[in-house]
Amino acid sequence: MSSNPVAETVASLIPRAQAELAELVAFKSVADFDQFPRSESEGAANWIADALTAEGFQDVALLDTPDGTQSVYGYLPGPEGARTVLLYAHYDVQPPLDEAAWTTPPFELTERDGRWYGRGAADCKGGVIMHLLALRALKANGGVPVHIKVIAEGSEEMGTGGLERYAEAHPDLLAADTIVIGDAGNFRVGLPTVTSTLRGMTLVRIQIDTLRGNLHSGQFGGAAPDALAALIRVLDSLRAEDGSTTIDGLTPETRWEGLQYDEEQFRQDAKVLDGVQLIGSGSVADRIWARPAVTVLGIDCPPVVGATPSVQAGARALVSLRVPPGVDAAEATKLLQAHLEAHTPWGARVRTEQVGQGQPFSADTTSPAYTAMAEAMAVAYPGQEMQYAGQGGSIPLCNTLAALYPQAEILLIGLSEPEAQIHAVNESVSPEELERLSVAEALFLQNYAAN
Repeated sequence: MSSNPVAETVASLIPRAQAELAELVAFKSVADFDQFPRSESEGAANWIADALTAEGFQDVALLDTPDGTQSVYGYLPGPEGARTVLLYAHYDVQPPLDEAAWTTPPFELTERDGRWYGRGAADCKGGVIMHLLALRALKANGGVPVHIKVIAEGSEEMGTGGLERYAEAHPDLLAADTIVIGDAGNFRVGLPTVTSTLRGMTLVRIQIDTLRGNLHSGQFGGAAPDALAALIRVLDSLRAEDGSTTIDGLTPETRWEGLQYDEEQFRQDAKVLDGVQLIGSGSVADRIWARPAVTVLGIDCPPVVGATPSVQAGARALVSLRVPPGVDAAEATKLLQAHLEAHTPWGARVRTEQVGQGQPFSADTTSPAYTAMAEAMAVAYPGQEMQYAGQGGSIPLCNTLAALYPQAEILLIGLSEPEAQIHAVNESVSPEELERLSVAEALFLQNYAAN
């Protein structure tokens, strides 16, 4: 990184950042209070509130959102007449999955092979630290040149919409000229990237019932309708032979124009086993950024260990559908539910229930804020030009903010590059990316204030 006072300050703060991220990662802040104690999420929220207070933020508050979680808010005034920038991150995390599969404990930040490992290190507790680093660097180099609002969400990973509903009920709270969402990531380590589109998502639970109770498979199997077999038939109908998503009424042939994703590189990033084919058609970018994608997230059925020779009376599954820009998530939900019901065989009883939803997002990349960010990233990443990429994941809050503040510019950056393995075991963050993106954010705020 080229010599720059902001960059030098950030570099000096990295040991502190590592210690703080370790403290934050230690909270098991999964916003599923049936599995994880509410006190863990409350602890993380209080940690962030204390950090904002220590940096001179005013009006620091724990916001009780309608889904039963807390978001952390703070306001740091800048010069009179300055613009306002909202910095977003979330402190809730995905469950660690199989803790035994982690090389080191998921809630203990561990340095290994030049990366810091721990659940939430990249997604998105590292984003909280990134915002703090940028603001500290500015305070040490002439001050923060804009009004800053920080919002740290407590339930983004659950998709329960608490912060969206709260923002809609308090529309002035998060109003800003520009919003920086720190929950995306570079296309790969060292390549500065802003995310210009997000797929939306919907979650649907399907329940199939065929019998009043389980039956002996020897006595009744072959004629008694098996609910698990019916569910398998329904789920299989969601994909074509090549693995493409096929939902009645949902057109999947959109193309991605822009940065492309090399197929071999994708295979490496996704850790696809040798000899196993990728699914779908079109370019990789088409498939993961511009087209719908269905995933079966879970099935309730007897585990192999302890299973009995029975015809199953009932079975259910949780189905996720990622929705590309240009498709309304509510309409996609209706199509998915109608498809599941229409493809249920044998007259089995079927019930579907929507349990989560978020709209897709598309940013205006011609806005002044994007110019300011491009200039900042050119300094933070010498010799690299800022790239525009899509992201297959969803950040439902983006659309809520875009609707509430239609004049606001929204930029998506962050630490979730492919090596980070977010949502998987052994999630990690690159400290070099944390450093460079913190520099980029600080310089962006300077550039944006000067324009």
